[in-house]
Amino acid sequence: MKSLSLSALLVATTSADTAITIYNQNLAVIRETIPLELSEGINSLSFDQATAQVISPSVVLRDPSGTHPFSILEQSYRNDPVNRSLLLSHFEGQTIEFRNQLPNGQVELVKGKIVRSGHVPGGQVQDPIIEVDGTLRFQLPGEPLFPALGDDSILRPTLGWQINSPAAVKFDAQLSYLSRGFQWEAAYNFVAPEKGETASLTGWITAGNHSGTDFKDAKVKLVAGEVNIVKEHFARQGSDRFRLSKSLAVADAPVEEKAFDDFHLYTLARPLTIRNRESKQVEFIRAPKVTAKKVYYYDPAQNYRYHGSRNDNPLRGQQFSKNVRIFWQFTNDEASGLGMPLPAGRVRFYRSDDADGNLEFIGENNIGHTPRNEKLKIFTGDAFDLVGERKITNFARKDRENWMKESVEVTVKNRSKDPKTIIVREHLWRWSNWTIKDSTMDFRKEDAQTIEFTVDLQPDEKKTLSYTAHYSW
Repeated sequence: MKSLSLSALLVATTSADTAITIYNQNLAVIRETIPLELSEGINSLSFDQATAQVISPSVVLRDPSGTHPFSILEQSYRNDPVNRSLLLSHFEGQTIEFRNQLPNGQVELVKGKIVRSGHVPGGQVQDPIIEVDGTLRFQLPGEPLFPALGDDSILRPTLGWQINSPAAVKFDAQLSYLSRGFQWEAAYNFVAPEKGETASLTGWITAGNHSGTDFKDAKVKLVAGEVNIVKEHFARQGSDRFRLSKSLAVADAPVEEKAFDDFHLYTLARPLTIRNRESKQVEFIRAPKVTAKKVYYYDPAQNYRYHGSRNDNPLRGQQFSKNVRIFWQFTNDEASGLGMPLPAGRVRFYRSDDADGNLEFIGENNIGHTPRNEKLKIFTGDAFDLVGERKITNFARKDRENWMKESVEVTVKNRSKDPKTIIVREHLWRWSNWTIKDSTMDFRKEDAQTIEFTVDLQPDEKKTLSYTAHYSW
């Protein structure tokens, strides 16, 4: 039998041939190219460059060329790296020396017998018990000086194999495994001038490593979409590349995007060094001219919904919100200056102050995974100079005749110095069958329970609309 430690052979190869595919769900696929040298018969091999969060049943060691047959008799994963508590347990019942520095700077060596190490595998560490000169102590009499590591001790989380080879061979094998401890997310900066709504959009990818292992110059890919991590199955690579629109295409794109089965795959152009407990940011999209539109909504009764039973509470004395909400909306298509699948993340909005050229923050919100050609409407805050008021002016019902009616009055005010358009959204929440009568303004039916009025306001102007909703059953 030939025993070989793979970690000693990987100093020059792991950095250049490490690949990581990171998912949104605290998960990554790690791939290492490792030089494998097998003798005829059974070989014991170990690899100590794996992460501390390996999902051990996912480990695959294979010959990617398929030309060197071998069989794996046994595979193991150990994640009990040596520490002081563990070493004390290895020498339990034995006498070792402890180094103790005195207040005058002198060093003395004290011999003590380890009665109890205090190490509890998988549990809370207990106080050690050390016998010194016939006296038991519940603390160490100094820094323990261990004679040597135990033969079975490891310094890092380690994968191990018993491999049977029909012949002596030497080739590059591929090691793949799933690991927890990785995450990535997207973040976007939306920058508009002080006046106008044509803005620039810059997207950043932030990748984080909390796996317990450093990775140097790794080839990194990112998968956008929610994969089913219960099944140990990953999607096959698709064949169609997504073509960037002219406004996004750059000569040296830092991230390449393409379809990946039912998900989207983003490949970083440059290798990434990402240490344990470190996050790295890479720009992946730059759209200099995005056509957007700012929209104002007054939606004071948004918390009331039709839930399948008649709502006949007249809501006397109900106080409705006066806030007019701000939304930025645009379409993720080439005509709007985009047209690239956008991973879920946070969008931060800025406007440039013409007085000094500085950017001022004007709001933020999260978006979900957004395919190309889909619309985005992002809430960024409440308008200061726009005010709404809503009141119920009349409510009546006759159960014997199976009807009720409600009259509503809405007033919107523009206290700014610029013309504004406010969309008033009303919810017909009392019953599923309704008709609108006596409306003082045209409206649009948004869905089965929602209507919208579009109100144009000049500076310092206010307008009032009213309607009566008749419900029948």
